[in-house]
Amino acid sequence: MAKLKTGRHTSGIKAWRKSEKLASKNRGVKTRIRDVAKEFGLLAAKKDMDSAQKLLPKVYALLDKAAKTGTIHWKAAARKKSRLALRIKSIASNPSVK
Repeated sequence: MAKLKTGRHTSGIKAWRKSEKLASKNRGVKTRIRDVAKEFGLLAAKKDMDSAQKLLPKVYALLDKAAKTGTIHWKAAARKKSRLALRIKSIASNPSVK
């Protein structure tokens, strides 16, 4: 890549391009996690135990992959997984309460 005029550095331009790509990828991952978690929350609110338990491994997998690649912190992923498990447990203990 040829040196640019007006004092800009090619490495800085490349770093900016790279950060834009990574930010876009991370945004997509976080959106997917949020959408699936919201779907899980709706199922939990309806007390639909079977569907919620089928969706739980998918949410766990998305959180684990995001933590592995550094999109979210591993402790944040663990905290979210714990809260989802607690939600399932509360539904299981009080199935008739709406």
